[in-house]
Amino acid sequence: MNQPLVSIIVPVYNGERSIERCLRSIQNQSYKNLEIIVVNDGSTDHTERIIKKYAASDPRFHYLKKENSGVSESRNLGISAANGEYFQFVDGDDWLVKTATEEFVRMVQTFGCEMVISDYYRVCGRRILEKGHIEGGPVITRSKFAEYMMAAPANFYYGVLWNKFFKADIIRKFGLSCSPELDWCEDFQFNLEYLQYVGKVGVITKPLYYYVKTKGSLVETQPNFHETIRTKRILFNFYKDLYRSMDLYEEHKMRIRMFYLAFAHDKIKKVKSA
Repeated sequence: MNQPLVSIIVPVYNGERSIERCLRSIQNQSYKNLEIIVVNDGSTDHTERIIKKYAASDPRFHYLKKENSGVSESRNLGISAANGEYFQFVDGDDWLVKTATEEFVRMVQTFGCEMVISDYYRVCGRRILEKGHIEGGPVITRSKFAEYMMAAPANFYYGVLWNKFFKADIIRKFGLSCSPELDWCEDFQFNLEYLQYVGKVGVITKPLYYYVKTKGSLVETQPNFHETIRTKRILFNFYKDLYRSMDLYEEHKMRIRMFYLAFAHDKIKKVKSA
């Protein structure tokens, strides 16, 4: 297998309790040709000290620091600094399966796909839930992927960045970025825009990522009704444009418009104890 450079972008804010576990899981990846860009979003705890320890001992780690302005601008700063052929995103609360990057790279090299998506683990205290949605694969067309997404557009599986693998040339050529105007679902907007330029999607039907559901986190916080409607209205324009680009909108208009009523209900494949 060729060893293209993979840039892993890690935004973190006040992550002193979890960032070491996250960075260790990246450092110990079976795939070694990595550039790890850790963006400190103005943390006020000991996060910086932990990141600097890794940067001092492993030249693959690159430390960026900025004033607190949110996860979107942190990811965008990481994207602008990255040099890799492929991009991978990891949040500071979470961690990777040891072979995650290796399996993503193998998939794109074997099948020539522009995006790869995998199942993941959701960690809820001592319970670990295996989450996924697409059962087919290993490669599907963009249209087939969009049909699967139509059934559950609010699922984390489709919305987040961290269970996916991206081709850097697409992001750079079309100037894709996360919107700082959205307080939540900014990653789903990024994915919808990216999918405009995808031909084939690789599907890995086993978990490669541990997502930690943290009490009081932004993901868990429920936005108010008006914010929810505003965000869904913004996202729906991107969502609709994707289906129009594939001539699927008129045929499935009513199902696509059900996006406004969709709520996250990721499919549970297995439950186990931590």
